[in-house]
Amino acid sequence: MNEIIAVGIVTLLAVISPGADFALVTRNSYLYGRHLGMCTAYGIAIGVWVHISYSLIGLSFLQQHLPSLIHLIQYIGAAYLIYIGYKTFTQAPILFDDNSHQITRWQAIRHGFLTNSLNPKTTLFVMSIYAQVMPSTNNLHTLIGYGFFISSSHLVWFCLVALFCSAPLIRNKILARQISINRVIGCILSALGLSLFFAHF
Repeated sequence: MNEIIAVGIVTLLAVISPGADFALVTRNSYLYGRHLGMCTAYGIAIGVWVHISYSLIGLSFLQQHLPSLIHLIQYIGAAYLIYIGYKTFTQAPILFDDNSHQITRWQAIRHGFLTNSLNPKTTLFVMSIYAQVMPSTNNLHTLIGYGFFISSSHLVWFCLVALFCSAPLIRNKILARQISINRVIGCILSALGLSLFFAHF
């Protein structure tokens, strides 16, 4: 139960932390409307499975052949959570260029997919989560279940972002407070990373 809660908290905080995915969904929702913003969210949710797939394959291989290396990756994963907490805390405000031409539904999905699947921040985030849960007694079905949770969390959050940010007034209010939001989320992520780091000693 503690593992599920920890995975849930870390996932939700990482998802709602403003970054490349947030910027893209907000931009597409604001410029092109709610529907294309939600299409972008679907692309992001699909892109997450790229990270989940090679995390499961790569970490399963290490667990079978180099189990001691998993512990090192656990420390690296915990340290990375501390790092992204710091980067989130100090992140500069996201700015947008409103001059852009209309895009199609499939372009919006492709933009979301490529932005997420090629994002090294998401790579390390997903791997850091699986590095914490792989050494336990979790079977493949449980690990895939975590993957569905991570992907669906991205989908639900960014669909909500599309719903709200397609209204310029709400979008501007969110962006006006993004520094404060980043600092709160950054502190929580760093604290979780520290707790995971010392839990392995």
